[in-house]
Amino acid sequence: MLLEVRDLHVEFRTRDGITRAVDGAGYAVDAGETLAVLGESGSGKSVTAQAVMGILDCPPGRITGGQVLFQGQDLLTLKEEQRRRIRGARMAMIFQDALSALNPVLTVGEQLGEMFVVHRGMSRKDARARAVELMDRVRIPAAAQRVRDHPHQFSGGMRQRIMIAMALALEPDLIIADEPTTALDVTVQAQVMDLLAELQREYRMGLILITHDLGVVADVADRIAVMYAGRIVESAPVHDLYKAPAHPYTRALLDSIPRLDQKGRELHAIKGLPPNLMNIPPGCAFHPRCPMARDVCRTDVPPLHEVIDDRAGGPPGGRASACHFWRECLHDRT
Repeated sequence: MLLEVRDLHVEFRTRDGITRAVDGAGYAVDAGETLAVLGESGSGKSVTAQAVMGILDCPPGRITGGQVLFQGQDLLTLKEEQRRRIRGARMAMIFQDALSALNPVLTVGEQLGEMFVVHRGMSRKDARARAVELMDRVRIPAAAQRVRDHPHQFSGGMRQRIMIAMALALEPDLIIADEPTTALDVTVQAQVMDLLAELQREYRMGLILITHDLGVVADVADRIAVMYAGRIVESAPVHDLYKAPAHPYTRALLDSIPRLDQKGRELHAIKGLPPNLMNIPPGCAFHPRCPMARDVCRTDVPPLHEVIDDRAGGPPGGRASACHFWRECLHDRT
């Protein structure tokens, strides 16, 4: 296993109280595999990724429990200098807002080349040559000339390609992409996702794709983990989850996707709001918004149950759902 997150807990101490941003989350990804982490804004997707990368703002953030096993080694037990040697070289992150993530006063060539200077000890001249190669690799036109340009001189899609090039620079084993297509138009979104998928196949990297857009991941993900209120509420192979979700929250997310065969109908929306993470409801955190909620949902936190779809002729492989009534949800396919 390339990466395994076990029972991770992250909290933020604020003036108003303690926010439990990640409340026992866990997932795993192997080499060459794409794991999509889905959920509404505030569900804990990005905070989990920041904890994995070791870039969580501490304070106010604090990891209070769990393990992050990267190639069998618990990253949470390492010193900061050891984490720095892993970060960038063996695991890298593509951030959501490329314009904010890139340094506005440095050229893109300087920022790409810095990776080789710091981690590989290259000269500035050799590092710039490698920067041009990377820009060519992610299909930025006229890379040899544009390597001297600053981030604001690129379009949103080109800036995102530069972020991908930075993540790929040292050929890491794992890339975490935090909503890499946000604010891009549909055509550019497709180009960026196709590029990521092609590069992943070429380098056989593990890829964690964080998003709230189920349409983006349908064709690229191998597995999906759905987060709600800091916990994983369902995990499954992508086709099994789309065909028959085993958690009411996943079903609600799927129902909210616009469909061509339902043109003119009212778009479904999940009732209510995500919970206040300083005051998560007892029992199942989704129960105030859940149409299937019963008394047990209001008192008992559901564990992750192994999901077996008997209609499919047995277990589909590695499915789990944190719902007391997952069988009911799974079989209600109308």
